[in-house]
Amino acid sequence: MQKSTAKIQTRSKARAEAPATAFVPNRTIVLVGLMGAGKTNIGRRLAARLNLPFFDSDCEIEAAAGETVEEIFRNRGEVVFRDGERRVITRLLAQPAHVLATGGGAFMDPATRAEIARRGVSVWLRADIDTLLTRVARRSNRPLLKQGNPRAVLTELIERRYPIYAEADITVDSGDGAADLTASRTIAALAACPRALLPPEPDGQP
Repeated sequence: MQKSTAKIQTRSKARAEAPATAFVPNRTIVLVGLMGAGKTNIGRRLAARLNLPFFDSDCEIEAAAGETVEEIFRNRGEVVFRDGERRVITRLLAQPAHVLATGGGAFMDPATRAEIARRGVSVWLRADIDTLLTRVARRSNRPLLKQGNPRAVLTELIERRYPIYAEADITVDSGDGAADLTASRTIAALAACPRALLPPEPDGQP
């Protein structure tokens, strides 16, 4: 499998930032939520603390396609991007347990959501709109935000996506507090979640 350089670098960097924990999940920890929720930032810390590999689905999509997410959206359209995203996440979920940060729209796809439920434990990193706006303003590579006023776009996404995100196994608030604190709360919630300790369902099982 082609591994992104970003994954290798962030994994080693994250391991130097925080001590490990005794909790070891049997399933891949899948972080879901809107852009700016902190999925990559928190994911790196979780991977370090749990001594697990870290993957970012957007990075893996870019490595496979040879294009950035923004270029895929612009050149091929969102439908093509979502199809590639589904296939990449399915491939990653077939690997041994790790921490996986997904794109904001990934959990909206029913097939992807079902595969995550079958093989992973989902964690929604929930943040309010002001926190999201502050964070996304730091980056310019957000294709969906180029479709209009960022607050209006995020408001529409919140209304449409939050009810689906709420189906995740765990919800953790990801506000303006320290990322390490959010990671600690996430680990505590995972340790109390029975699904995190279940083995992934084998292929062919509904």
